[in-house]
Order: sequence, then C-alpha cells, then structure tokens
Amino acid sequence: MNGVIYARYSSDNQREESIEGQIRECMEFATHKGITILGSYIDRALSARTDNRPEFQRMIKDSAKGLFDVVLVWKLDRFARDRYDSAHYKMILRKNGAKVVSAKENISEGPEGIILESMLEGYAEYYSAELSEKILRGLKENALKCKYNGGGMCIGYKANEQQQFEIDEEKAPIIREVFVRYAEGETVREICKDLNDRGLKNNKGIPFKENALSWMLRNERYKGVYSHGEVKIEGGIPAIVSPELFARVQERTEKNKKAPAREKAKVNYLLTTKLFCGKCGAYMVGESGTSRNGNTHYYYKCSNVKRRKVCDKKSVKKEWIEDFVVLFTMKHALADRTIDRISNDIVDLQSRENLLLPSFRQQLEATQKGIDNMLNAIQQGVLTSSTKERLEELEATREELNLSILQAELEKPLLDKEKIVFWMSRFKSGDINSPAFRQRLIDSFVNSVYLYDDKVVFTYNFKDGTQTVTLAEIQAILEQNSGSDLIGCAPPNTQNTRLNSGCSFSHTRFLHVFTTNPLRFALLGFAGAPFGIWPALILSVLSERRLLSRN
Repeated sequence: MNGVIYARYSSDNQREESIEGQIRECMEFATHKGITILGSYIDRALSARTDNRPEFQRMIKDSAKGLFDVVLVWKLDRFARDRYDSAHYKMILRKNGAKVVSAKENISEGPEGIILESMLEGYAEYYSAELSEKILRGLKENALKCKYNGGGMCIGYKANEQQQFEIDEEKAPIIREVFVRYAEGETVREICKDLNDRGLKNNKGIPFKENALSWMLRNERYKGVYSHGEVKIEGGIPAIVSPELFARVQERTEKNKKAPAREKAKVNYLLTTKLFCGKCGAYMVGESGTSRNGNTHYYYKCSNVKRRKVCDKKSVKKEWIEDFVVLFTMKHALADRTIDRISNDIVDLQSRENLLLPSFRQQLEATQKGIDNMLNAIQQGVLTSSTKERLEELEATREELNLSILQAELEKPLLDKEKIVFWMSRFKSGDINSPAFRQRLIDSFVNSVYLYDDKVVFTYNFKDGTQTVTLAEIQAILEQNSGSDLIGCAPPNTQNTRLNSGCSFSHTRFLHVFTTNPLRFALLGFAGAPFGIWPALILSVLSERRLLSRN
C-alpha cells in the first residue's frame, strides 16, 4: 500500500518539534504495517477546527489522482477537530480510494471501530471547544486586570514580568513627538518621512508607514485606555500622551476627514469646514487657478459648483474673505464690553453649574455643628461610650466631606474674572498678519460663515444680536488694517459686491464651550506666551479639562 503522512500543529502550545515527533511515529507505524510513504503534507500553526489549511486542501486534491491509498495521521485530531469536516473529507477520500489511518489509535475495521472512531472525533471536537472557551475566559480575566494578552505590542510600550504594560522610555518619545507635531499642523506624510530620514524604526525594526502612523494617532491606548475585545478600562495602562493632546489630534483628524484635500494643499485655507455657500448650504472649499500672466490666484468655491451640481454661487477670493472674517471678529467679537459681559456671565455660571459643592459644604457645616455640640457636652461632663463613638463617626464624616470638596474643586477649579478677561484679551493683542494667530482666532470664535451674493452671515460661539455691515464699513475695516480694497471677488473676473453682514451670536454656546473647555482657548489663543506668567490655577485647569468636539 502507498500512503502519505499528514501532520499539523496548532498555535496553542505546540512547537515545530511536534511535527518531527508526529512524522517519526507515523513512519514507524508505516514500516510495521508495510506502507510505502510517498510524501508528507504539513500545516504549521493552524487549527483543525477549520478546513482552511493549505496543505490539507492540497492533500485532498491530490487524492483524486489515485496515487496513494492511505492518509496516515498521528492521531485523528490532527486530521480534523470538527465532526462534520471529518465526515465530509473522509467521504471524499473514500471516493478517491483512500482512507484515514491513525498511528496511535488502534481502530478496527468492524462495527465497533466505527463507534470508537466517532467517539474519538466527538471528543476531539469537545476538547477543542472547551479549550477555546478556557482560553477566552483566561484572556478576559487578564483583560479585566489590564494585562498584556499577546499579539503585537504597540510601539512605546513593553510588558513586565507580571504582564503589565510599562512605558518603553526608548520609544515613547517618538510617540509624543508624533502627536505634538501632528497637533501643531504637520501632515502624516511629512512626519513619516522625517522619522524614516532619521533612521528611526518601529517595533518590528522596519521603517514607519503612513497608514500605521495614522492608526497610531487614533489609538486610545496612548492616552491610557486599556482595551481588549469588549473590555475597555480608562486609565488601565500608563498614558504616553495627555488626554488634552490626544483630543487635539482627534479634532484635527476629524476636521481632515471632512476636508481631506486640506492635508495636501500647499496653501492653508483658514476657513475650511467653516465657510458655507449661502445658496445651497454646501461647504466652500479651497481652489486655485493660474491667470494668463502666470500668477496663481487662491479662492473659495462652492463644493456643489465644483462637482457640477445645481448651484451658481460665484467663487470668492481667499485673501479677501479671510481678512474680512479676521478683522470683523477682532472688532466685534473682542470688544471690551463683550469681554466684560462674558466674563461676568462665566463667573456666575461657574457658581451655578456645580451642584455638588454647595451640598457638600452644607453637610460639612452641619457635621461641624454636631462635633461642636458633642465637645460642649464632654466639657460639661457628659462622656459615655456612645458619646465617644458618635464623636468618632462625626469626625470621620467631616474628613470624607473635606476630601469630597477638594476633589470637586480639583475637578472643576473656578476661574475668577481677571483670569477670564486675561485669556480673552490676549486675542486683541495678537498679530493679525500671523497665519497661526489667524487660525487660532477663527478656530476659537467662528462657528460658521455663510456667504451669499449680497451678504455674509456669521455665527459665533456667543450671542450679541444681529448687525448689518455696509460695503463702506467693510471697506473701512480692511483699509484701516491692511490698505486692501474689495475689488475682485474671484479670479479671473473681478466685480464690486455690496456685502451686508447679519451676525448671529450664540452667547449660551460660548459660555458652555469656554467654561468646559478652557484648554482649547489657552492652546489656541496664547501659544507663545511665557509660561512664567500663568498662575498655577490655570495650569491645573488646563491639565484637568477635556476638549469638546466642535459642533
């Protein structure tokens, strides 16, 4: 009889050496039975619970050639751990004139052999299913303890002897650098190229790739979130980047999803995702064109016009609309009376938004009063075991309330009016010719700008009524600051356009963003300010507050 050997080991706890052992024992069995072995089919690190095994399928296909009569396996579970797969492929082999023989399991040819073989196959499937269940249960238990569960290790981390995550101090600086550079405006392509030019490698020892870098910027593990399957634990592992920096990166990533060409543009369009067509409501996106004399013009164009859909909105010059938005915002959104009113409202809002602190302080006052009464009773000679016990309970309650008050104050520290005015006033002294400042100003205050043929409608993050701005007033604002004029709405044709601006401000929205998100204002509004002049309270606020997504 001619035969072949099929050997396999899974990825559970077996090694390459198990293949050698299987083949050796199969060869000994073949010699004893007088079977001539023509060759071997070997699948490495593949489970028998599936038939998706390359060498196994090749063996089944080769059986149709009629070259061998026996498929010799060390045990039947090497052939398959699924009863249906086992029965299916054994039937195919029988049609091709071959049968499966186990070298270690003595199965007779009679009826009792059929029973024994089915029992062995059923036990193999049961064992596989039970083992899988145990493995999954063990993985979940490890996950609940925030342990490393195998697989690829994220760059910047390593596992200690207890399988707990630790920061890899050699690689972690690379992660921090990537996050900071992306948050400050560099593209993934630029960062990736620079890392590779410097000869830096990932955990596998190969150069960085853009897709891997993009995935890294979205990985919550870097802000300390442990996740495995359905298990997700905040603060489960050491954080490499702060939650605030991570949120800034996600904000920019989300922004680039809405305007993917933004990352590729050579010129920064400040109003991307904020400028809308007044006629159809679609985004107005950056465009450029070259005139006959070779000059390049930059402008905003309705995306529906760009896609040749139904809209006839004319394009507008980039420099003109950006200058107008910046200067108008500086003049009206940062007026002294506006800053003063907003500061007063924020101070008032802070006193009302935390409902726990007044309750804690009221309980603390009542507890302290109880302690004083107990001490007065003791001074008058009333001292029993119950008196002492009650005093200890009140003192313990006082300590807990003091701790709760401190935690509440740390979670949301109060800002006084002077600090709020200082933060907002920093924008007034900014350099309007600086692209970085212009971007910070727009990101902080401007929610949306709707551009019509005869007017511009602003929506800011605070409410201050509506206002109509005539062409003469707009001309005065622009000339006062830059000497520019209003001719030429869009290249190559030029035209004079009378603009009226209805400015709708949402005061409540601004209060909500400012009080819950001072970090965004600080990072966007005061980049470059000396850190020595920032009070400790500001730093604590910046480290504790979470960024809000821009709606």
